Amino acid sequence: MADAGSIIVLITFFIIFAIFLVFDLLGRNEKYSYLAYIVALLPVNMYWGLGYDPLVAYIILFILWDITIIRDAIAVFLKKNKEINEILMYLFLGIIIQLIMTAILPAINTSLQAGNDLVWYFWLPNVHTHPIASVALIFQIVATLLVLLVIIPLILDIKDEEASVPIIIVFVVIFILPFLYLSFIWLPEAMGVLTLLFSVILFTLLLLITKSGKEAS
Repeated sequence: MADAGSIIVLITFFIIFAIFLVFDLLGRNEKYSYLAYIVALLPVNMYWGLGYDPLVAYIILFILWDITIIRDAIAVFLKKNKEINEILMYLFLGIIIQLIMTAILPAINTSLQAGNDLVWYFWLPNVHTHPIASVALIFQIVATLLVLLVIIPLILDIKDEEASVPIIIVFVVIFILPFLYLSFIWLPEAMGVLTLLFSVILFTLLLLITKSGKEAS
């Protein structure tokens, strides 16, 4: 179990995340609020490093990211100083850093390999082998919500904008990996079919909400 010092550090990391989460409210007119996507990794990896359930650690991470994306999606909707490309960039950067951590931390402390599967060089929790079904279900829900919350600000940003079919296809291709992951955690035996279904739904939705730019001709 964690000692008092470790718990204090863990709480401190959560406080640091909260500061960056509400950074815009401080009125400093700086874009450091995007760092919340990166700072969220501190308490999560501290929690995992203390030997707690890795799947629970990822539930916490996805919840923190979900909260941050909701904050930014509201800002996009209200036409505040938020850009969808910056949201995606910082989230993507957070994902890359976390993947690197999953390769480094278990190599340093082999006890952290417990509850994870080795995928290439990365130790990742397998939702399908978790002994507690409710924990696995919560992980599936928050992971799905994360992908949906990424799509929502994208839709808000390009709604009624001009977008040709090739551009829409590029948007859909960007989401193939998240769709594959969702398909894996929900129904791994039908990953290909589910990914195709999700991609077609997104493609159709983008066709409906965007313009070709040739409507008046």
